Amino acid sequence: GNYATNKKVNEADLIIAIGMRFDDRVTGDLKTFVKNAKVIHIEIDKIEINKNVKADVAIHADAKIALQELIKKVDEKKHTEWLNSFKVLEQKEIEIVKNKECFPTTPKIKMAEVIKMLSDKSNREAILVTDVGQHQMIATRYYEFKHPNSNITSGGLGTMGFCLPAAIGAKIGAPHKEVVGVIGDGGFQMTLQELGVIMAENIAVKIILLNNNFLGMVRQWQQLFFDNRYSFVELQNPDFITIARGFGIDGHTCSERETLSDSLDKMLDSKKAYLLEVIVEKEENVFPMVPAGTSVSEIRLE
Repeated sequence: GNYATNKKVNEADLIIAIGMRFDDRVTGDLKTFVKNAKVIHIEIDKIEINKNVKADVAIHADAKIALQELIKKVDEKKHTEWLNSFKVLEQKEIEIVKNKECFPTTPKIKMAEVIKMLSDKSNREAILVTDVGQHQMIATRYYEFKHPNSNITSGGLGTMGFCLPAAIGAKIGAPHKEVVGVIGDGGFQMTLQELGVIMAENIAVKIILLNNNFLGMVRQWQQLFFDNRYSFVELQNPDFITIARGFGIDGHTCSERETLSDSLDKMLDSKKAYLLEVIVEKEENVFPMVPAGTSVSEIRLE
C-alpha cells in the first residue's frame, strides 16, 4: 500500500469503510487497528459487517446509494493540517522509494521504470492485466490509470497464471482498447499454453514478461524475514521468445535500459499479439510493505 495512508490510518478519529471486508492485507494486526476511531461501515454483503472490525454505525446498502444520501447530510470541511501531514509522508515515499524505482542509477532495468514508461507511452489509456507477485504490486503502483475498469487483477486471491487468460478475455471484451498483460516468469509458465488461443483466434493482446528468474515475492519474504535462506524460488526458465514464436507470436527480449523505450514502442506499434520479455534486476524488492503480523503503521520503506 501507500506509506502515508498506512502510517496515518491508526491516528484517524473516524473511518468510513466503503465496500470492504477489513481483511488482514488492509488491517495488519487487528489488535492495533483503528482503536481510537469510530467506524462507519457501508457494505452490501451483510455478513462482512462486524466480521473483523466492529462498526459503530453499520449501513447495509448499495455503496452508491448510501454515499449519495450521506453527502446530503455533511458540511464541507478543509482539514488542512491533517491533509498536509499526509503530504509530508507522501514526499518521503517519493524520495526513498519512487524516485529510485522509476529513475534508477543501477545497471539493471527495474520493474517500475518499465511500467512508468509503459504508462507514458500508452497515454494511460491501456487496460492492464496482471498476474501475481512483485510485478502485480509494481503495475498497480506505477501505471497511472486514467479510466475505471482498467486494472484487472486477481487481487487477494493470488491466482498465479491469471494474467494470460484474463488478458485474452479483456481484449475480446474491449477490442478497441490496448490490452497489456504484465506477467512474471513464474506465473507465465502456469498458463502459457493459452498462447494457442491467441494464435487460433488472432487476438492482439500485448504481453510484457518481467523476468527476474525468481518467484520474486516469495524470494523477497525469504530475504527480509528468513535471513536469505532461499528455498525453491530461483527458476531455470525456458526460452520464452522461442515458445511464443512456436505459437506464431512475434516478440523479442530487452535486457538493456538503452533499448527499453524502443522495445516498448515496437510492442505497442504491433497490430498483432506481441511478447516483450524484459530482463529485470534479479533481487529487487517492492516497497512499501507491511511485515506479516504487525500493525499497518509499521509499514517499511526499505
